[in-house]
Amino acid sequence: MRDDIDTSKLFAATVVIPVIRIDSADQAVQLAHTLVDAGLCLLEITLRTPAALDAIARIAAEVPDAVVGAGTVLSAQDLDRAARAGARFAISPGCTESLYRASADAPLPLIPGVSTASEIMLGMEHGHDHFKFFPAEAAGGPAMLRAWAGPLPQASFVPTGGITAEKAADYLALPNVIAVGGSWMVPESAVAAGDWRRIGQLARTCSSLRNR
Repeated sequence: MRDDIDTSKLFAATVVIPVIRIDSADQAVQLAHTLVDAGLCLLEITLRTPAALDAIARIAAEVPDAVVGAGTVLSAQDLDRAARAGARFAISPGCTESLYRASADAPLPLIPGVSTASEIMLGMEHGHDHFKFFPAEAAGGPAMLRAWAGPLPQASFVPTGGITAEKAADYLALPNVIAVGGSWMVPESAVAAGDWRRIGQLARTCSSLRNR
């Protein structure tokens, strides 16, 4: 599925995407409810734990106000498994030719990861204009995104990687940034402990962040 058909709709209601690593699918529904209640409806569950696909399936089935997607998608197989679990979108840290080919026929949009101008140009050749900038802080941060805005004005970005609550506003002030991804509102210790009060408080602070 071409990125430009559906991806822009994903970001209509949010500019902060929680990037979630979860070890127990049993926690997924309450975590999703907590984030949605705090105003964060677009959720990225990274495919870095055995529980990730089950967590996506539980959220998709039981939290109708959440828009759940799969992160750390590395292959066509990952993309297919995410779609079958009920993911509404997929995000990759980088992208390969085989993953681009698979995404062309997938039932959900892919946001491919990039960290260089050449990777952006390759993605645009495959019909994409929304990208994950990763790892954002290590790859040049806001200065790199400002540099790309001139020669690549058609590209929009979701920077992720090393972004904190304090740094998010600097990214969201850029015209080519549509959202930021981060895990500061879902610290692994709080998720593991089921500390929904703490997560809710952290998530609510994201409501003050706005782009443009």
